[in-house]
Amino acid sequence: MSVNYEQLAIDGLDLIGATTAHAQLDQIAQQAAAAGWSYSHFLGRLLEPELAARRQRVIDICLQFSGLPWMKRIRDFDFSFQPSIDRTLIEELATGRYMSEGRNVIFQGPPGVGKTHLAIALGLACSEAGHRLLFLTALDLVRRMKLAFAQNRMPHYMKMLTTPKLLIVDEVGYLGLDTQQASLLFQVICVRYEKQLSTIITSNKAFSEWGQVFAGDPIMASAALDRLLHRATVINIKGDSYRMREKRQAGLFPGAVALDPPTKGIPNPKTKPPRK
Repeated sequence: MSVNYEQLAIDGLDLIGATTAHAQLDQIAQQAAAAGWSYSHFLGRLLEPELAARRQRVIDICLQFSGLPWMKRIRDFDFSFQPSIDRTLIEELATGRYMSEGRNVIFQGPPGVGKTHLAIALGLACSEAGHRLLFLTALDLVRRMKLAFAQNRMPHYMKMLTTPKLLIVDEVGYLGLDTQQASLLFQVICVRYEKQLSTIITSNKAFSEWGQVFAGDPIMASAALDRLLHRATVINIKGDSYRMREKRQAGLFPGAVALDPPTKGIPNPKTKPPRK
């Protein structure tokens, strides 16, 4: 009994879930016959779109569960407005090599200088490499941890925080933490350090002020920084706020060029007084 290999190919692609290759089988087979491709060339061309589709599905799943608030890329960042940032360093971080070394990245600087933008851009690069990540603000992180603690789900939630290849904790220091919240954040830092998993942190606080972040406990703050900085790249951004720049350009912030004031009853210094 002869085997219908054409039908076997179709059924086999269905069986292994190669839906993209199945859909393009006839078209690529005709191209192979017309161009006289080798068998390995034909197989490679058939697998190329299938592998690309699978990579995209992995990326989509990573982004779906990442918690990223919006899509920001490095190419969208205005490095000319923040000359204190080494663009070459940021592009090196975007390669993801720091994650294979279990290194952390800490962005420091005042509000509005682009810390969150750069953190999200590195998160996108992580997802596009097929790695899982999770983005949370510091306050949201400790709130969820407190809820998990109250519901006796702490081991499960801690696993959620320590499984992703990359954890991004945004806005550390913007709001003070109480003792329990600080302790929970410290636990996350410790576990990820022990597992050599990378963490990105954005903060408006200098390291000397981290005692305030950890509920006024300088010992806990020192222990957290010891773990975070052991393997870390620290990027200190010194510059103006993007948001304040936009307000200045719109004339809505002190220091901007103001609109001409009403002139009724007020001498205009740009006009010469009438001759008497």
